[in-house]
Amino acid sequence: MKAVTGNLTGLKPSEIKALERIYRRRVAPEDVVSSDLAASLCAVSRDIGRQVGLLIGRRGDVEQVFVGDASRIMLPEIGRIGAGRGRFRGIRLVHTHLRNEPLSRDDLVDLALLRLDLVAAVGVTRDGRPADLHLAHLLPASDKGLPWAVIPPVPFHHAKVDAAGLVSALEEEFARSVSSTVATDAAERAILVVVECRRRQGPRQGQAQVANAAALPGRIQELRELCRTARIGVMDVVAQKRPEPDPRYLIGCGKLEDVLVRAMQLDAGMLIFDPELSPGQAHAISDFTDLKVIDRTMLILDIFAQRAKSRDGKLQVELAQLRYRLPRLQEKNTMMSRLTGGIGGQGPGETKLEENRRRARERIHRLEQEIERYGRQRVERRAQRVRKGLPVVAIVGYTNAGKSTLLNALTGSEVLAEDRLFATLDPTTRRLRFPREREIIIADTVGFIRELPHDLAQAFRATLEELNEADLLIHLVDASDSDHEQQIEAVERILGDLGLAATPRLLVNNKADLLPPEERERLAGSLLIAASEPGTTAPLLAAVEHALWRDGHLPAPALNSA
Repeated sequence: MKAVTGNLTGLKPSEIKALERIYRRRVAPEDVVSSDLAASLCAVSRDIGRQVGLLIGRRGDVEQVFVGDASRIMLPEIGRIGAGRGRFRGIRLVHTHLRNEPLSRDDLVDLALLRLDLVAAVGVTRDGRPADLHLAHLLPASDKGLPWAVIPPVPFHHAKVDAAGLVSALEEEFARSVSSTVATDAAERAILVVVECRRRQGPRQGQAQVANAAALPGRIQELRELCRTARIGVMDVVAQKRPEPDPRYLIGCGKLEDVLVRAMQLDAGMLIFDPELSPGQAHAISDFTDLKVIDRTMLILDIFAQRAKSRDGKLQVELAQLRYRLPRLQEKNTMMSRLTGGIGGQGPGETKLEENRRRARERIHRLEQEIERYGRQRVERRAQRVRKGLPVVAIVGYTNAGKSTLLNALTGSEVLAEDRLFATLDPTTRRLRFPREREIIIADTVGFIRELPHDLAQAFRATLEELNEADLLIHLVDASDSDHEQQIEAVERILGDLGLAATPRLLVNNKADLLPPEERERLAGSLLIAASEPGTTAPLLAAVEHALWRDGHLPAPALNSA
């Protein structure tokens, strides 16, 4: 006979035997719970003074019997989300309420998170008989209302509910709802969780520090754009302001439950957090749910992995991913499984987790060596440019500011330019000839972003080295973005961190064609262009020539082409 689980401390052997006999009962598919089973359940619950719960399958078998305390039960571990899209778990929860109280929030959250067919509570009278039947079921996704319906309680023996018919009808409705809300061009469906904290954890040491991130609406819009670039369908956004982050779940346990319920409602399989989760928070949230849990940093790293084309770029992305994931490895995590394998690779007594970490460190060391070899080749190529006396101008700016479009407009190139974040990862250089037989090397670089992941900045040395060699920086700004002032600050902060604060630069406002007339008039005194319209770039070229040769940054004589 199956064992009874839960709070069995202090129960008599006869009481445990009475609970074990419940496993022999069967329920007709159309009944929520049979009269005989409800009577036995209420009698034993009254005798022991504790709630008793059952998990009943659709064929009527009692699959689990477990015991709580006088006011609540704790469900046994059955996994979080095991049902398919538009389908339920295939089991119902039936338990007793000693004071005939309504269904609790815990009952309803369990209904949603476990995607149960139904949840029912049978009230217990003072003499141990069934009182009222309290019942709830799930509802399809809706912009209004809760994800469940609570049926008004009725005396147990007057209840007339066709459980099988109700569940079948609900699953058909869920299936229609899911098919109508599928994001057809999205590889995955996610809920975004954006938290604004007056004080936040430090990205490395876990210490609290004052956050100077962008305003909440700007951060939400940027995260949406990152998801669009990664082909992730955003089903909903949950925003929260807190004085400081919750040390375990970032947003707190209750709010996390609400998010998971919403994910169930919208059939989302992923949660994306901003700001970056600490390793402990990532582990705790992953243990709380079977949904995929990532943060903004991991999303950016994944976008880079999708878009890196050169061998050098791919190695740098992999290195950044490994450095980020290494402290987040845990026993149940399989993100590093491809690094393991090979006969004789495991030392005596080495656990799988230790092996994963060792393999990751070995791979990091090999990547660092290979990237260093590519770095020496880049140094040699730059030395050749220096010997030819060609000045270098680098286009920098926030991601999707139009840097690649500008490079194409100035040089007649056909570099990939898309309306997506991080369309350019690998640095691209072209020659640009000025009218007086002067030539420069103009470089397109990877876009910056606020709170650029440290591991990514460390790995992408190719772009940073191009910036170190630049004689002039063109700081390109998407003037049509409502958040462009914060983006300028973010780029300037990153340039300062890279030791480039003293490098001459031109601030250029781009996308003039998207600005309203009053905004164009306000920016008329600045360098204002539309990179998509090459005819508007003449003032920029004149400013570059003036900055390089007339301001004394380079020798006055004309530079002949090599």
